[in-house]
Amino acid sequence: MERRKFIQNSVSVSAGIGMASVLPQCVSGGMRSDKIKVALIGVRNQGWTNLENFIQFPNVECIALCDVDEKWLNQRATDVEERTGKKPPSLYKDWRKVIENKDVDAVIVGTPDHWHCLITVAALEAGKDVYCEKPLGNSIAECEVMVKAARKYNRIVQVGQWQRSDPHWQDAMAFIHSGKLGHIRSVKTWASAVNQGPFPIQPDSPVPDWVDYEMWLGPAKHRPFNELRFHHEWRFFWDFGSGLASDWGVHLLDFALAGMKVGLPTELYASGGKFAYPNDAMQTPDTLTATLKYDRFNIIWDHACGISSGLFGRSFGVAYVGENGILVVDRGGWEVIPQKDIDKKLRMEPVPLKKAGFTFDGEKLSEFGIKAHVHNFLDCIISRKLPNADIELGAKVAKLGQCINISHRINKPVHWDDVKKQFDEAEANLLIKPKYSAPWSFPQY
Repeated sequence: MERRKFIQNSVSVSAGIGMASVLPQCVSGGMRSDKIKVALIGVRNQGWTNLENFIQFPNVECIALCDVDEKWLNQRATDVEERTGKKPPSLYKDWRKVIENKDVDAVIVGTPDHWHCLITVAALEAGKDVYCEKPLGNSIAECEVMVKAARKYNRIVQVGQWQRSDPHWQDAMAFIHSGKLGHIRSVKTWASAVNQGPFPIQPDSPVPDWVDYEMWLGPAKHRPFNELRFHHEWRFFWDFGSGLASDWGVHLLDFALAGMKVGLPTELYASGGKFAYPNDAMQTPDTLTATLKYDRFNIIWDHACGISSGLFGRSFGVAYVGENGILVVDRGGWEVIPQKDIDKKLRMEPVPLKKAGFTFDGEKLSEFGIKAHVHNFLDCIISRKLPNADIELGAKVAKLGQCINISHRINKPVHWDDVKKQFDEAEANLLIKPKYSAPWSFPQY
C-alpha cells in the first residue's frame, strides 16, 4: 500500500481512539521504502499473537525472527510464509544479531520478562522503535532505565497494554470522568485465573538439543533446565516473572489509575501467599490482596490462581464504586449498576452493557483490541508522536506491580517515593534492582 493511502486509512480507521492524525514522512533512520520492516524476538506465544496482527497491515514486512527454541523458530517461519505468501524471514537464535540488522525498523519483544530490559535498551540504542510486551520490566530499576533510554534516543516504544487502544475502555473512562457516579470511594481490580495452577513439582532434566538454554537464562540466576519453568510457566518464578500481580495487574491497575487520574501511591500493603497450592512448584503467590492508599479512596488489587469467578461474575475486571453507581469494565464491555437508597429508589439510571468492538453509539468497529494497538504503534512510527501505551505509562504500572510484590515479599507496608526512586523500608530497597549474571551487565543511564 502506498504510504499516503496507508496514512489516510490510519486516520479514518483510528478516529475516536486516540491515534495519530498528522503523519510526516519519517521513520527510524529514514524510511527506505513504503514498508515498515519488523523483527520478532520471542516467537512462541504472545509474541506470535502480536506479529499476527502486525502482518495484517500491507505496509508491514516481517524480515527477521529470533528465538532460543529452534523448533518453534522454524514453525513460526513456516507460519509467516503461509500467512504472507512471501519467502520466510531471516532466522536467528541470538537476539543481538537482530539488533545488528540495519534493515530492521522496529523490534517486537515477546520474550520472558527478565529479557525485556536488555533487548529493548539495545534496540533503542541502535535507533529502532520497539513494541515491548507487558509488563515493561521485571524490576523497578529496569523500568526506570528503559524510560531513560527511550527518551535519550527519541524512539517510539509501545507497551503491550493493548486495552489502551480499545475504544470501550476509553468510553468507560470518559463516563467515570463525567462525574455521574458521584464520589468514588474505592476502585476494585481483580483477576481469577483458572488455568494458572496448580503446577506439580517436576524434576530437572537435560536441556533439549534444539534449545539454547544459556541464552534463555541470560541475565537471570543460573539454574538447571526444568520443563515447568520453560515457556509459559516461567512467569510464576521470581527470576523470570512476577506472577499475576504483574502479568494481569498491569492491564487492570492501569485503568484504576487512569480512572482516578492518579499516579503511584505513597503507601500500599499486600498480603497473600500460596494459600491454595502450598506444595506446588510456583514461587509467586497464588492468592494476593493489596490495598493502595490515597486521600479519599482506596484501590484494591485481588488475584487468585486456579479459580474461575471474581467480582460481579467476571473472572477479571475493574469496578469503580461511586455514591450513585458502580461502573464495571472488562474486555467484554462495560456497564453501570445504580446504587439504591433505603427506599429502593435508584440514584442514577443504569447503563446496559456496552460491548467491546462497538463505539459508544453502537457502531461496530473494524479495529479494536491488539490490532488497534498495533495500528496505533505503526502510525506513531511515522508521526513520531507518543503512542497510546507509551513507555512512561507502561513503566508506571509495571513499577506498581513490583511495589505490590515487594510488599508481599517483605510482609509489611511499603512507602514509595517516586521522586527519590526508593522506599522508606531498607529491605524493600534491596529488591529494586536485579543482580544480573555474567557476562550480562545492567544498563547504565
